[in-house]
Amino acid sequence: MKRAVSKLLLGLLLAIGMPALATTLVVEALLPNTAVITIDGARKTLKAGQSHAGVTLVSADSRAAVVEVNGVRQTLGLHQRITGAYREPSTRRVDIPRNARMQYRTTATINGRSTQVLVDTGANVVAMNASHAAALGVDFRAGQPSRLETASNVIDAWTVTLQSIDVGGIRVDNVRATVTGGSFPSTILLGMTYLEHVEMRESNGVLSLSRQW
Repeated sequence: MKRAVSKLLLGLLLAIGMPALATTLVVEALLPNTAVITIDGARKTLKAGQSHAGVTLVSADSRAAVVEVNGVRQTLGLHQRITGAYREPSTRRVDIPRNARMQYRTTATINGRSTQVLVDTGANVVAMNASHAAALGVDFRAGQPSRLETASNVIDAWTVTLQSIDVGGIRVDNVRATVTGGSFPSTILLGMTYLEHVEMRESNGVLSLSRQW
């Protein structure tokens, strides 16, 4: 009986001494063997082999960080978020059919508001005009001003950071975008500052976007 009680007390002491496992991770920055990770709201810089709140950085490069939590390793890209209990990565995919104009158009949620976007791998950044920005609640004039050369003239532009873009459940946070002062583009361009975070495959007139979580 005494031995059973001792084991129970030891188990309770070990449980009290164990650090709580983090429930939310966001990779904020990536460097060789170093990553800046927000862990349950606390921003931490970890080098390979270092741990905080039960999260160990195994390795990192300019593209992704490998973290280990409770014996499970996961690979996280820049700005990728994991929330809830840790589990083996799963893949989310959205299929976008090509329209009669040979374009891939779909609905996206930008800063929590629904809008139409045109997938454009030729656009270095997500791009929209001032009217789009106003409809999405983006204070673009608080962004970094610049000048943008188009085929016909030079127009005012601003670089901003969007809180998030979600396409079919594939969400990317802190997305850099350009807002133009004119009417171009007529449809928001879903450019590479979003697309670089997903895998793209095209087959039989359908563009598939996917991402591991």
